[in-house]
Amino acid sequence: MTQYPSLHMIIDGQQIAGGGRRTHAVVNPATGETIGELPLADAADLDRALEVAAEGFRIWRNSTPQQRAAVLQGAARLMVERQEDLARIATMEEGKTLAEARIEVMMNVGLFNFYAGEVFRIYGRTLVRPAGMRSTVTHEPVGPVAAFAPWNFPLGNPGRKLGAPIAAGCSVILKAAEETPASALGVLQCLLDAGLPAQVAQAVFGVPDEVSRHLLGSPIIRKLSFTGSTVIGKHLARLATDNMLRTTMELGGHGPVLVFADADIDRVLDTVVPHKFRNAGQVCVSPTRFIVEEGVFDRFRDGFVERAKAIKVGNGLEEGSQMGPMANPRRPEAMDHLIGDATARGAKLHTGGQRVGNAGYFYAPTVLSEIPLDALIMNEEPFGPVALLNAYSGEDAMIAEANRLPYGLAAYAWTDSAARQKRLAREIETGMLGLNTTMIGGSDSPFGGVKWSGHGAEDGPEGLMACLVTKAVHEG
Repeated sequence: MTQYPSLHMIIDGQQIAGGGRRTHAVVNPATGETIGELPLADAADLDRALEVAAEGFRIWRNSTPQQRAAVLQGAARLMVERQEDLARIATMEEGKTLAEARIEVMMNVGLFNFYAGEVFRIYGRTLVRPAGMRSTVTHEPVGPVAAFAPWNFPLGNPGRKLGAPIAAGCSVILKAAEETPASALGVLQCLLDAGLPAQVAQAVFGVPDEVSRHLLGSPIIRKLSFTGSTVIGKHLARLATDNMLRTTMELGGHGPVLVFADADIDRVLDTVVPHKFRNAGQVCVSPTRFIVEEGVFDRFRDGFVERAKAIKVGNGLEEGSQMGPMANPRRPEAMDHLIGDATARGAKLHTGGQRVGNAGYFYAPTVLSEIPLDALIMNEEPFGPVALLNAYSGEDAMIAEANRLPYGLAAYAWTDSAARQKRLAREIETGMLGLNTTMIGGSDSPFGGVKWSGHGAEDGPEGLMACLVTKAVHEG
């Protein structure tokens, strides 16, 4: 049985703990019990991390593709070897099922291996010029990166924040979520153990606003990478403008799912219901607003409710659990507020809508239908185990509802019509669209949104290019 590890920061390869620093209690969301005390950075710690990151960039920008590939591949191998320990730690910290945490480890493995190949494909070009002249376009690492990762994918988010800068030749200061520190430390330790120079990647924790203002206010940092809520993303983007930082912002969503009458309804339900409730709905690309054609609405609703009621909620470490607890006490409170507001406005509650058990932060899989559009939950990302089902008449109304909100991260649609699929691909305002599938991510595919869901991309060649700047050199 994996024991929860002691907690620390990592600066210049050293484990930083104690010393009279403030601490944050890390809680197991399945029990509500404190499992660790995390030291929080003070200003001196952050200054030291910045100083080291500057040195790390001078070292790593001159590394060869072979060196970067060797580190990434080595880290991937170590994550495979340490998969069970990493997964158990993630489940203890965040609550998701052990099966989901194991998959998350392998997501990092795939991404690191992909970037290990992509480092050899940072191509430039030579422009056509008259004899005696030469003009080239090259790509160079942007510089030290401040990377902020949330708690919902405690292994995968740090992997994304570390993998791309390291592949590009940048240094990085990672501030992962204080709720899930050991997972992030485990990912970084794999990179260090695989030969990454100690100066290249640091891990700090602290009061979020203090850390963000300190790091983003430094001239050393040249790029901000943030995954989290739209509200916090807008705040950090404003801070980033003072030093004209490059930004990659993966923000909130409110995933629409268009279900047309010509789709195989049972297949749709068998696919989307588990996807809706994975990680207790705490997924930025979670399918949430089900926009269902009128003719099949009753059948879809009844099938959805039946499947939601059958989901086994329990400790993610226990065999047979299909959905774990929510990650912190704020999330059940938010569910009560949003669901209560919806039902007060006339929405029908078919199942769930309440907490489960007397320990931890468990919440029942919830299905609402006939929700008025002015309900808070139809306009704010719920980020929890609640599905919103409404009936609509015809393509135009369904597309209009999908595009109604200022979010555009992920969208889904189910139809057998090839012509309709082409129209949806053209008209749905989103960064990622799944047609007859919920599989919208991959190590070789860009992950990101539009509108209030942010800009830029992680993963794929686009994720690597986001850590590079372009230079044109003209020789006479």
